Amino acid sequence: MKISKAIVKLRVPIVIIALILIVPSLLGMLNTRINYDMLTYLPDSMDTVKGQNILLDEFGKGAFSFIILEDMPDKDVAALKEKVEQVEQVDSVLWYNNVADISVPKEFLPDKVYSAFNTDHSTVMAVFFNTSTSSDETMDAIREIRSITGKQCFVCGLSALVTDLKDLCEKEEPIYVGIAVVLALAAMILLLDNWLIPLVFLASIGMMILLNLGTNYFLGEISYITKALSAVLQLAVTMDYSIFLWHSYNEQKRICNDNREAMAVAIHNTFLSVIGSSVTTIAGFIALCFMTFTLGRDLGIVMAKGVLFGVIGCITVLPSMILILDKPLSKLNHRSLIPDMKKLSGGVVKIFPVFLVIFIALVPPFLYGYTQTNNEVYYDMAECLPKDLDFVIANTKLSEDFDISSTHMVLMDSSVPAKEVKSMIAEMEDVDGVKYVLGIESLLGSTVPEEMLPEHIKSVLENDKYELLLINSEYHSASDAVGAQIDSLNNILHRYDPNGMLIGEAPCMKDMIDTTGADFEVVNLVSIIAIFVIIAVVERSLSLPFILIAVIELAIFINLGLPHFFGQSLPFIAPICISTIQLGATVDYAILMTTRYKAERLGGHDKRESMKTTLTTSIPSIIVSGMGLFAATFGVALYSDIDIISSMCMLLARGAIISMLLVIFILPALLLLCDKLVCHTTIGMKKCAKY
Repeated sequence: MKISKAIVKLRVPIVIIALILIVPSLLGMLNTRINYDMLTYLPDSMDTVKGQNILLDEFGKGAFSFIILEDMPDKDVAALKEKVEQVEQVDSVLWYNNVADISVPKEFLPDKVYSAFNTDHSTVMAVFFNTSTSSDETMDAIREIRSITGKQCFVCGLSALVTDLKDLCEKEEPIYVGIAVVLALAAMILLLDNWLIPLVFLASIGMMILLNLGTNYFLGEISYITKALSAVLQLAVTMDYSIFLWHSYNEQKRICNDNREAMAVAIHNTFLSVIGSSVTTIAGFIALCFMTFTLGRDLGIVMAKGVLFGVIGCITVLPSMILILDKPLSKLNHRSLIPDMKKLSGGVVKIFPVFLVIFIALVPPFLYGYTQTNNEVYYDMAECLPKDLDFVIANTKLSEDFDISSTHMVLMDSSVPAKEVKSMIAEMEDVDGVKYVLGIESLLGSTVPEEMLPEHIKSVLENDKYELLLINSEYHSASDAVGAQIDSLNNILHRYDPNGMLIGEAPCMKDMIDTTGADFEVVNLVSIIAIFVIIAVVERSLSLPFILIAVIELAIFINLGLPHFFGQSLPFIAPICISTIQLGATVDYAILMTTRYKAERLGGHDKRESMKTTLTTSIPSIIVSGMGLFAATFGVALYSDIDIISSMCMLLARGAIISMLLVIFILPALLLLCDKLVCHTTIGMKKCAKY
């Protein structure tokens, strides 16, 4: 209580300090680098990642792109190539004039060289950058190349994807926040009992969101998914804490002598109730940190930090603002739209066996759908983008005109004899889906000695340590076909060079698929164990954690099972994150109801009467919480053109409603069924089993 009284006393300085902290927070937020490349979150120990680093450090080549040029004379293409080579971050450009002068008719070129670079109406050049795939410098270079080449040219490759994704995110993200704020505000105005308090909530939570985003500066960088979701999620998840404080303050005003005393008691009571709620949510986010694919750690740390800031804001900034604005707040009360819940509560208790049957009936189909959805996710980031994006158009042209859907790179020891390399290339070109393999040996043909090749051309594909080969594939990244192709190519490569590496987008995607498959199981297990322990400690019970987690897990099964029945494919990261976020964020509803039920039983009431009272008092709070999370995420889901963001927000919105409904209808039925078990396995409740 001493801290609570101190907060009340220092309410004006607290608000002033919070406002002052906004300035460094904005600076930190603006200077936090955003990472748009999912592949950088692969573990450094993987060969594909090691190979990418060697390619950059030892070969001076990082990012790689194709440029398609349509209906352009060779002379103009050659001039354009020279301009592209002048871009600061471009290491080298490979086109057919590296092998033969453009005065030589294309028909005289070897078939492989001709088909590698030309169709009847277009030609393609390969561009190597001296910076990494998703570096700011590479993205600047992509934009410069596009400005040089004009509308007849199309830039493909992962760097082009990252560039377009960044531009799209920067355009959409402010709108995400605006939509979330407007819809959350509308929900609170309708469901709460005061016209002004929703604005006070948003001001307090907004300050904490800025503090959270500002402190991301110390992490070095965050992913675009984290940036896009963190503000919306923090608003949705921590809104509950503000509602707890407001309700507690209004209760205490009817008991205490003055508003300051009432707020001090409200802060104390809210802190105690919010601790249990926030710890489960933080545990859910921290579980993401156990992913080998470190995007989970990125999102988990930022969101756990956001919840912590939310708790701090709820017991410091928010009560200070409420006291400062107490007079206008007291004049702007109105009736909440939520009706009295006595009839509904009585009905739920009366027919609770029906809900037990529904619970049992829902488990098999949605458990099946849940497992199927996890097997039907997609990994190709191009699939999450709008079809009219420059990168998507360029990749479609590359696939349709040149029959190239992905490009792998072989990094091998340059001391391997040319004869063996030619033999290896021949074997690789026999692998299903391989269009062709380009290297010094294949470009020279069988009759031209390597010494005849000018040094500036040779240096594009070879240095004193490594030789680089390009493998163009007809198969899309992240497909089963390209996975089998990569296995075959690796087997061939390692026979000729045991230390050789197959790198590029598709091999990295394959590693990501293998990594995240295991991550899903680990994150689920960690989040369930952590939240089980927290509930057991908070409720002082061995049986209640099983009951509460069973209800929320069914809600997760339904939420993630529906995409299978709807014929939808989710981005791979969505099920991993949503399963633990939904568990951590919505198990609070179950804890709220269970805590009140325990109090009623300990107060001497029988189980049916206890449950009626519990439902009557708890349902309004659960509806406000669930609708708050729904409102903050549903609008973003409908608006976003980025499927990763849209899918995750839709799953969060739907998950909030499903969890809310199951807690209101299924949890009471389970508690009534297991009442004696709960009484015997919960500290202090054995006496309740007698009545």
